[in-house]
Amino acid sequence: MTLYYSLVFLLLVTEMVIFLGLIVPLPFTWRRKLFTFVSESPIVAKLQYGMKITFIFILILFIDSVNRVYRVQVELSAVSKSDNRGAAVMGGSERMEVQARKFYSQRNMYLCGFTLFLSLILNRTYVMILDVLRLEEEVKTLKGDPATKGKGSSLQNVGNPGEVGKLKEELAAKDRDMENLKKQVENMQKEYNRLGDEVSGPNSTGRKAQ
Repeated sequence: MTLYYSLVFLLLVTEMVIFLGLIVPLPFTWRRKLFTFVSESPIVAKLQYGMKITFIFILILFIDSVNRVYRVQVELSAVSKSDNRGAAVMGGSERMEVQARKFYSQRNMYLCGFTLFLSLILNRTYVMILDVLRLEEEVKTLKGDPATKGKGSSLQNVGNPGEVGKLKEELAAKDRDMENLKKQVENMQKEYNRLGDEVSGPNSTGRKAQ
């Protein structure tokens, strides 16, 4: 197995572990804290952005593996025809080689396909669990459960993984831009005052001499 297919397999195993982590029954408070952390963490936002690029490459590998399976199937059909025509020795060795390449091509196709499919399942599972948690929180709030009051950790603001963290980073970047803009305005104001003093200085001296 080549390096990139080994990385795809590692990603598949990671997705399986994450999926098991999502379906493990946990107390409502623990799960609410977990989903809030996943939504607000800027690290998760960066990982999610990187995973989108990774899945694009995996999709390309999947399309390539499907193409290879099709080509190997055509070669296997051609070798089968040569066997029927009497080329027993050469056809048998060629058939084994083609079948081996077919096996590897199918393995790569299934590996990439299951990785992409499980990514969709993870996304859908996350959304469904989040909806369930929001409904549970609403029910507890309507029942007057004190555990849902005054903690400021409502799930109404929780969205996709890293979404809140990404928005916080954008807000911090805008604040930095605003501070830089204020400094530039202050520097321009100081420079304007300095130039005004330089221009008004000779004029006022000439008027006093007259």
